Amino acid sequence: MINGAAMDSEVYIKHYAQVDSHILTVDLPQSQIVGDVLQAVAEIEAIVQPYDAWDRQSIKDLLSQKINQLLIAIKAGRIVGYCLYQVVFEQAEVLRIATHPDYQRQGIAAGMLDDLFRHLEVQLATSILLEVRADNTPAIELYQRHGFATIHQRQGYYRYANQSPVDALIMQRLILS
Repeated sequence: MINGAAMDSEVYIKHYAQVDSHILTVDLPQSQIVGDVLQAVAEIEAIVQPYDAWDRQSIKDLLSQKINQLLIAIKAGRIVGYCLYQVVFEQAEVLRIATHPDYQRQGIAAGMLDDLFRHLEVQLATSILLEVRADNTPAIELYQRHGFATIHQRQGYYRYANQSPVDALIMQRLILS
C-alpha cells in the first residue's frame, strides 16, 4: 500500500525501521507478511547480487543501526522487492534496491522509489544518492526517469574474478517538497 492506495491493485509497499532492537512495521499489519522478512530479502539479494550478496545476518546488522531503513514490496503475501537505505541528516543514500526477477518490469521498483521519495520528504532529506553498475542499463533508465543524474563515475570499480572491470556511476536526485 502506498500512502493508503493500492499500487497495481496487488503490490504493497512497507517500511521497516530499527527501534530498540526490534524491527517494527509501518503501513501493513504483520499478518500480511508470510515468512521471515530478512530471510526473504536475503534470498532476493542472493539472486540479483550473485557476486556480492548480503546475507540475512548482514542485513540484520545493517538494520540494527538507526540510520538504516528497509522498504519492501509485497505481492500476494510474498516479498518481491526491497530497498535498503540510510538517512544521515539531510542526505539519503540507497544502499540496495532490487526486485525478484519473476516480478521485474512490473513497476515495483518504480513504486518503491516513489514511496521512498515521499518518505524522505517527511524526514526532511534534501537529496538522495545511489551507485549503479555502468552496464546495468535498465536500472540506469529507471533512475533517470525518476530524476537521478550521474554526478561521478568510478573507473573499474566493480571487479570480479574472470570478468572485466565495470565502472560504477554515482547518481543523485534532489528531493523537492
